[in-house]
Amino acid sequence: MTSKVAAEHNPLRGASAVDIALTRKFLLDYPREAALKIEAMAVDEVAVALAMQPVYALLMMWKYLLPSVAADLLKALPEEHIRQLMAELPPQDTVRMLGQLEERRRMQLLAILTESVRKELSELLSYPENSAGRLMDTRASVFRGEMTVAETLNVLRKAKLRTARGVFLVDSEGRLTAKIPLQDIAVAEPHVQLAELAQAVPAMVPSTAEKDEISELFEKHQLLDLPVVDIDQRLLGIINHNSLVQVSQEDMSSDVLAMVGASRDERALSGPLFAVRKRMPWLQINLLTAFLAASVVGLFEDTIASFTALAVLLPVVAGQSGNAGAQALAVTMRGLALREITIRHWFRVMYKEVRVGFVNGLGIAVTCGLGVFLWSQSLGLVLVICSAMVLAMVAAGFAGAIVPLVLVRFGQDPAQASSIILTTVTDVVGFFAFLGIATALSGML
Repeated sequence: MTSKVAAEHNPLRGASAVDIALTRKFLLDYPREAALKIEAMAVDEVAVALAMQPVYALLMMWKYLLPSVAADLLKALPEEHIRQLMAELPPQDTVRMLGQLEERRRMQLLAILTESVRKELSELLSYPENSAGRLMDTRASVFRGEMTVAETLNVLRKAKLRTARGVFLVDSEGRLTAKIPLQDIAVAEPHVQLAELAQAVPAMVPSTAEKDEISELFEKHQLLDLPVVDIDQRLLGIINHNSLVQVSQEDMSSDVLAMVGASRDERALSGPLFAVRKRMPWLQINLLTAFLAASVVGLFEDTIASFTALAVLLPVVAGQSGNAGAQALAVTMRGLALREITIRHWFRVMYKEVRVGFVNGLGIAVTCGLGVFLWSQSLGLVLVICSAMVLAMVAAGFAGAIVPLVLVRFGQDPAQASSIILTTVTDVVGFFAFLGIATALSGML
């Protein structure tokens, strides 16, 4: 039977015949046409008519409904219909529909299912941390190309989605086909169909895409939002730029905690025992590295005993190299987080930071040397601290660039251990350079 014949036999014509329109035969023979008619009708009226039909008559039609319409209808059906529909629909269709509901209502519907079905749907509704599925807003504005601007604006007013930046068009199978910015809809004539305003979707991601990939797409295409689709290219949700920024800020703050050995889970008002349990292991590790640096100082005990001025200047070298290393580390960590660099860029990053360390070392050495000469009147001591300062600053730049890249190469979190390793390197190299040169030039001190 052709579409024309279907239209002639369409019992959905005329609102006064709603209860007789949704006949079983029409739903079974023309599910796509039935879905389009249902989308144009009042949910309450349609739900009453659908409740009189067996679930098997609804299944074929249901998959053609827009997810938002399907979700509204589901809430209005009897509990037994809801249970059977959610159990017998393809799991991905059910997940898309549940995604349109608030968390509380979603949990209520899942609770009426059998344990096996509930477990399957719950697993599909959960996504890995920092994945597209976890970041997306499932209440996306989805429309068909045949809808007019007036109809679209009416739906948007009812939805009241203040975060929406555009609407997305889907075909009869629910696959994502196009996007329209809200401003284009706002200035268009009411009778214009959405298909006339359609634009290509610049980018989309699967629900399993990681945050780094998502950030790269936002930056590359200058997006305000990014659609998330399933394996069949059906829209699951939208990632808004503001949501991504918020998550990135949270990650950056947790990285700051990790870099100093505190837990990412710790908060300002966390319990003392929790804080101690999370911080103590890293403090113990830091203590071991401090003893390593102290052992370097111990190698030059006689030199320090002979020239006590060295003990006064020792923290100056260590402090400056530590600060320089922290700067290099922060820049490298930021580059990794924003995907400006990968481990393939290790030489360029290292070479740049070594050169920066050398130039900064020369500048600091001049200032430091002048101060030491005014204090000690010893050219030998000036030569020692200037030479050690340059070497320590170069080593700090090298370590600040290489340490996080090496950790990433071996699959470790660079934020978790970089700071402790960097401090160890800068202290050991700074102490050894300063005291080693002092020992070699002891005749000039």
